[in-house]
Amino acid sequence: MRYETEIADNQAFIFQLDDVLYPERDYLLQVYYLFAQFMEYAEQMDGQEIIRFMKETYEREGGADLFLKTAGKFGLPEKYTYNFDLLHQNARLPLKLLLFTPVLTMIQEIIAAGRRLFLLADGDPEKQLNKIRQIEWNGAEQYLTVYFTEEIAKGSIAGAIDIIAGKHDLDADKIVFVGRDYQTEKEFVSGKVKFLPVAKLLVP
Repeated sequence: MRYETEIADNQAFIFQLDDVLYPERDYLLQVYYLFAQFMEYAEQMDGQEIIRFMKETYEREGGADLFLKTAGKFGLPEKYTYNFDLLHQNARLPLKLLLFTPVLTMIQEIIAAGRRLFLLADGDPEKQLNKIRQIEWNGAEQYLTVYFTEEIAKGSIAGAIDIIAGKHDLDADKIVFVGRDYQTEKEFVSGKVKFLPVAKLLVP
């Protein structure tokens, strides 16, 4: 057990969602694929060319303004902004989203040790719930309690953790928050809560 000490010494583990439990890229590229298929049907365009452009642009520049860039490249009508945004919220993916293998292993060890397991999803709750429903949890979902920062703490990660701790009678210094490996993330978590960058889990 790689994290035997951490699991034994703490009461609860709170995981973020995107790029912590699974690679968000896997969700977005499937959304882009579905949008390209829709454009092929609605506008008789070459869906393969559209998805190729979207994938290359995303991997080079990220997802910001991707619809505008794609619309400019292929002359897409502005009205399809709605469809693009809606797909992010309710897309039914061709493939299940898979957890990072080391993260799944740690989650299974947390469950086996009888510790509490939480998912704290930040961002649009509807979109995040759509992702959660399409993750292959390997049975872990029945042990998972899910919260959305927007719903319980107006987007504040630190505030949400405080609420979770109070509601479940947890000691702050016995909580491990597994988050994205950003320096600023550490500032969101109270000094008592331990911060574990997911990058440490993903190192071979």
